[in-house]
Amino acid sequence: MKKILIAGIFMAGFTAFSQTAETALDPMKDKDLMTWYHKDFSATNVYGVNTQNAYKYLEAKGLSPKPVVVAVVDSGVEVDHPGLIKNMWKNVNEVPNNGKDDDGNGYIDDVYGWNFLGGKGGDVDVDNMEVTRVVKKYKPIFEGTNSTTNKENQQKMPEEFAMYMKSKEIFNKKSIEAKQGFETYTKIQQMIPSMVAMLGGRNLTPEVVASIKPTTQEQAMAASVLGQIVQDPSIKGKSPAEVEKFLNDQMKEALDYYGPQATKGYNLDYDPRATIVGDNYENYSEKIYGNNHYEGPDAKHGTHVAGIIAGLPQGKETQYGVGYKTAKIMTVRAVPDGDERDKDVANSIRYAVDNGAKIINMSFGKPVSPGKSVVWDAFKYAEQKGVLLVKAAGNENENIAESQYFPTNFKNVNDAKPFINNMIVVGASTNDNEFLRASFSNYNQKMVNVFAPGDKIYSTVPDGKYEYLQGTSMASPVVAGAASVLLAYMPNLKPEQIIESLVRTANKSSVNAMINSNTNNRFDLISESGGVIDLRKAAEYAFTNFYSPGTSSVTPVKTTPVKKTVKKPVR
Repeated sequence: MKKILIAGIFMAGFTAFSQTAETALDPMKDKDLMTWYHKDFSATNVYGVNTQNAYKYLEAKGLSPKPVVVAVVDSGVEVDHPGLIKNMWKNVNEVPNNGKDDDGNGYIDDVYGWNFLGGKGGDVDVDNMEVTRVVKKYKPIFEGTNSTTNKENQQKMPEEFAMYMKSKEIFNKKSIEAKQGFETYTKIQQMIPSMVAMLGGRNLTPEVVASIKPTTQEQAMAASVLGQIVQDPSIKGKSPAEVEKFLNDQMKEALDYYGPQATKGYNLDYDPRATIVGDNYENYSEKIYGNNHYEGPDAKHGTHVAGIIAGLPQGKETQYGVGYKTAKIMTVRAVPDGDERDKDVANSIRYAVDNGAKIINMSFGKPVSPGKSVVWDAFKYAEQKGVLLVKAAGNENENIAESQYFPTNFKNVNDAKPFINNMIVVGASTNDNEFLRASFSNYNQKMVNVFAPGDKIYSTVPDGKYEYLQGTSMASPVVAGAASVLLAYMPNLKPEQIIESLVRTANKSSVNAMINSNTNNRFDLISESGGVIDLRKAAEYAFTNFYSPGTSSVTPVKTTPVKKTVKKPVR
């Protein structure tokens, strides 16, 4: 969930940006593509979320927005990005960089948020996958040297044993895939000089590729790769030097994705936690640890998510977030390159709630969760405080009733309803009406509430830059931004009312959902809403059914008293 990059679909032929028209624009210059997810479906027949018409409707009612704090629990955020800095939440009760806990909340210098993946020893970058941690912990217990003891433990700990067996199966499969991916892309990287040489100084065109006559197996592979990338309008027609740079960039992303998995994520002997964070990881009640390194070693994912929620146009950039008028981003770092840990997720939610967040975006997930009860307790805490949780459905192209994806709001997949009423789960849609469900998106009519744009999403990334990424990780912040608009203009709304407004007003489609089943294989049957959210319609629904001026739905947050020297309240 953390890294949905172009390189990850390299061998699939660059379907993310492929267009059939010969006159297709370079995606990095296509202003229409950059903002497609804001479009009005009724006017354009593109399943955008109708952002601007929502603002027009609410302002025509005489309403004005009150900023809403949206916590981004993720890999970190570049807080000084030009497209984000004006929409960052700031803890006004904290004096920056004075080494003191000015507001008495237990976290020193938490001006823009907190990092639960750091400590005096630095910051965790790559961590294990959760299945790796489970296999390492339980293998000596369930498959140790004493078979009698193994059977006794399996009988005494049936839930843990089931989790171990599931983790072991995933670990064995995914660790092989990671190693193979790493080897494949390493080989392609080594072939780049040959590919460039095969162009013979000519620009990359279909005709040039067709004229290449390979004489060795390596040249045949190189020609095949050239044949794939020439389909991408952003590189078609480019010079050999530009092609070389493009390939080097793509292979770097691919190796950055598979390399950490192959060498660390699925490595039973790798564990950076103890030396870097320095907490007692087995103590789930421990809350005060970490540091204020908001960006961390790799903030690409979190910065992209933040821009989708609250990005502001700046310079020549047209990108803006759905909640660009309404959302203030609080960054809470809890997601490494690898799987998030349940202790950090629970503490992140509580930190966000206690420091004023009204919406929490969670663009992450994993197949097993040893500490799920602690996370569920945090969910309940957020529910009691009137905080909306927005959660990505996952990118495994699976029915999540058959393949659980944690954290989840269903304690048992057979439960008729979730155990909390404040979480909305989001699948990813595309700008292609024929293939409306993004091919990677998880789905389920009961456990996924809505779909939202999550393919070819242009947003902020570190170093003041912008990129396209795809994933339910991108769809979730679209909904979080939409929720911030509803709540900013109508502060009395409760989380369940925001969810109802978005679900009841989605633009439906009965197109083939392209799922691995012959049953209910229609887009309107793979989520509760049966469609893609429409913020304008949701705004009208909420205003008509729930809006009451001069009231608030949020339970006041009890915080540690502010020291007498500080006079301003926490936002």
